[in-house]
Amino acid sequence: MARIIDYLNLVKIEHTVFALPFAYSGMILAYGGVPQIKVVLLVTLAMVTARTAAMAFNRYLDAEIDAANPRTAAREIPRGVVSKRGAILLVVFSSIFFFITAYFINTLAFILSPIALSLILFYSYTKRFTAFSHLFLGLSLAAAPLGGWIAVVESVSISIIVVAVAVGLWVFGFDIIYSLQDVEFDKQYGLFSIPAVFGVQKALMMAFVSHISMVCLLYLFPFFYRKIDLGYIYYFGVTAIAVFLVVEHLFARNLDVGKINTAFFTFNAFVSIIFLLIISLEVVV
Repeated sequence: MARIIDYLNLVKIEHTVFALPFAYSGMILAYGGVPQIKVVLLVTLAMVTARTAAMAFNRYLDAEIDAANPRTAAREIPRGVVSKRGAILLVVFSSIFFFITAYFINTLAFILSPIALSLILFYSYTKRFTAFSHLFLGLSLAAAPLGGWIAVVESVSISIIVVAVAVGLWVFGFDIIYSLQDVEFDKQYGLFSIPAVFGVQKALMMAFVSHISMVCLLYLFPFFYRKIDLGYIYYFGVTAIAVFLVVEHLFARNLDVGKINTAFFTFNAFVSIIFLLIISLEVVV
C-alpha cells in the first residue's frame, strides 16, 4: 500500500482536479446534456493515464534537478522511494493504456492521441531551452476541453476552441506564479522560466494579463456556443472565477512560498470546479 501511495504522490494525483473538470465540461457542452456513462468513464481513464504518463516522465527527466533544488529534494525519486526505472515503466504502461482508451473513444480521438501525448511529454524538456515553457503546459491542458468535446461529437468547433484557449491562458498564468518559487535556483542552474528571464514584476504582470484574457474569453463564450443559451448562472460563475484569480494574484505578490502553493492548488482547483458546476447547472439542469 505504501508503494502505491509513493507512486500516487510521484504523479501528484490530486492535481488531476485542474484538467478533469474541463474535460467533463467539454463533454457536457458537446452533448448539450448528460453524456453517456461509457464516454465519461473512457474520457476519465484517458485523462488520468495521459496525465500520469506526463507527470512520471517529468519526474524521471528532472530527477537530478529535483535532487539539487531544496524545494523538491524530498520528491519520491530523489528520496529513493521510487526508482527512475519505476518511473519510466509507469510512463510506458500509462501511455499504452492511454492509446487503448483513445481507440475505444472514437477514431478521431485515436488519431489525435499520439499528438496529444507527444505535446504533454515534450513540455518536460522546454524549461531547458525557453522561458515560455509555461505556454507548452498551457497547450497541454488546453487539450482537456477539446478532448471531452471530441469524445462526444468526433469533431471540433469554434466554441470549444474558445474554451481551450481560455484554459491555456489560465494555465500559462498560474504556472508563471508557481515558478516564482524557483527563480533563484533556475538562474543558478541555467533553467528557463519567465520570472527567471524577465524578472518577478514583469512575470506577475504577464500572468495577470493572461488571466484577464482568460476571463474575457469565458465571458464571450456564450456568443459562440449555440446548443443552449447560457444565462445568469454562467456569468455569475465566471465572475466568481475572476474573483478567485484576483485573490490568487494578491497571494502571489507576497512571494511567500507557502502562500504561492496555496494559490496554486486551492484557488486553481476552485476555478476548474466552478466552471464544471456552472456548465452543469446551465446545460444539464
